Amino acid sequence: KNPDQVTRVPYLLAALRDCRNLLLAYDPTPPSKAQGMAVGRNPTELGKAFLQGFKHEVLGHFEKEIISPLCREVENDLRLHIHSVVLQQSSLRKVKFKDLRKFFEMRPLKFFDIMVDVKERVTHYLDTTFYNLTTVTLHDWRIYAEMRNLAYEEYGLKMAEVHLPGSSHYSEGLDILEIMRNIHIFVARYNYNMNTQMFVEMATDQKHLNTISIQHIADSIRTHGTGIMNTTINFTYQFLGRKLMLFSEFLFDDHIKSRLMKDIRWFKDNNDQLKNKYPFVRAEKFHRAIRKLGVTKKGQTYLDKFRRIITEIGNALGYVRTVRSAGMQYSSNAIKFVPDLEDICEFTELVDEQKLSPETREACANLDSVLKSLIDSIGGDGGDGETEYLKILVNVIKPALKKDRFRHLQNFHIIVPPLTFNFVEKMSIEKERISKKSGRGEASFTDDGFALGLAYLLKLLDQDAAFDSLHWFNAVKDFVSEKKAAIAAQKKQRSRSDSTDMQHVQLTIKRLHNIRREFELLYYSFTGARIFFSEPESVEQKKKEEKEKEEKEKADEKKGGGGNSEPAGDAASHTPGSSPPGADAAGGAIPPPPP
Repeated sequence: KNPDQVTRVPYLLAALRDCRNLLLAYDPTPPSKAQGMAVGRNPTELGKAFLQGFKHEVLGHFEKEIISPLCREVENDLRLHIHSVVLQQSSLRKVKFKDLRKFFEMRPLKFFDIMVDVKERVTHYLDTTFYNLTTVTLHDWRIYAEMRNLAYEEYGLKMAEVHLPGSSHYSEGLDILEIMRNIHIFVARYNYNMNTQMFVEMATDQKHLNTISIQHIADSIRTHGTGIMNTTINFTYQFLGRKLMLFSEFLFDDHIKSRLMKDIRWFKDNNDQLKNKYPFVRAEKFHRAIRKLGVTKKGQTYLDKFRRIITEIGNALGYVRTVRSAGMQYSSNAIKFVPDLEDICEFTELVDEQKLSPETREACANLDSVLKSLIDSIGGDGGDGETEYLKILVNVIKPALKKDRFRHLQNFHIIVPPLTFNFVEKMSIEKERISKKSGRGEASFTDDGFALGLAYLLKLLDQDAAFDSLHWFNAVKDFVSEKKAAIAAQKKQRSRSDSTDMQHVQLTIKRLHNIRREFELLYYSFTGARIFFSEPESVEQKKKEEKEKEEKEKADEKKGGGGNSEPAGDAASHTPGSSPPGADAAGGAIPPPPP
């Protein structure tokens, strides 16, 4: 209660030590006349017990009346000081705290054979408290780190560092195992950003949003091991199988299939008039026609649900890509002490040459296995095929979708323009909701899962060329340019006095600007996503074919018959839609994942 009297504590303990001889000499039997002068010189067993109990009682009162209140006072002072800065509330610091530094300037106290260091006792209490609270709420690790620094500045307490992962994956339950087991919930509640490889929780009416980045997944891989990456691929494969069945059912519906076949015939018949561009108005008309088929209680159309399926497929693939990047980050940090990744000696062979003990050989064999696993996971020494997870998910599922029962999926490319139109409308609405404070509708600024899912499905169905033949994104640019030119011509004809018309024109221009911007962002994301599924060896193959063609032409010219030769690299010799050898002709079940 009164820190100014702290200098009297050593004298108090010294005074309490004066009764030592009396306690040791305690004996309930009355002494004889001969022993009267020798009281206290020969300690009894009961006297020793009395002295021990006296020490525990005094130290207990010292702990209760001085140490414990002092620990609470110091902790409260640190908390209020930090919270006043973080919350920017100066009222928290209006409470006047006592000058407690005199307790920590005091030397360690000796009470009989026990040393009492007040400074060390308070430091141990704060270390234990901060560590336990950090393990419960790991996302508050920075606040407790600042409190440690403040304890050193204010009271000179040198506290131990808490070696816990700063941005831990356990902070909000965002562990890789939880995501993997509930991947159907995860892909429905999070939006994927392809540039930063980050997942952001969908905003409805909450103030805080959870995010998952590469660092979160890398911490999980460090905890669970690299074997969790292959398990993640298997779970994702099973999820994609379920979603692709829903995807097939939608395109197999009579209303959808008849409309798609009608659009394909119409585009082929009017291809010359349309200049090989699928018209924007046609996609908008298709979007309105789907709405007439029915709307859910939340106002979603069948096209909204279909777009959502594609987005969830893309989010699952984005999660696989994030896991791969996190695995490479973890592996690169783990193998950074290896001097040369391309020249790693076999430690087992060196042990055999030196004829060392079996235990040493076993340890070196484990080291060789760990190094090989790390090198393979970062793509070295031929391990690139093991980390190309996205291409694995294409090559495994692709043969099953080429069977006759999935022939209706070949109409998918013609529904992509209405889907992108639906996506652009959805993104425009959700971005406008970000600035609004009220409302329970979804708000987001990114959703690259749709572009990634779209690129994956086009690659899976071998419809990249069919979609490119629509020249859809060029058609959108032409539509926006024509509309802007028409509005500019109307503005010249109308008078400036009509404020209503001018406001309508400004709103139309703003809408056209948003459409063009969102379509450009979608085009960039879609183009970037298609790179993930490209085949780099095709470029080398093309160069090889061109070289063989030139050599054959030169050989024919020498023989005098160069005009009758055919190109060796004919693109028509390869049929993308043909089934691979060994594919099952009966049944349409997706094959099991590779081991």
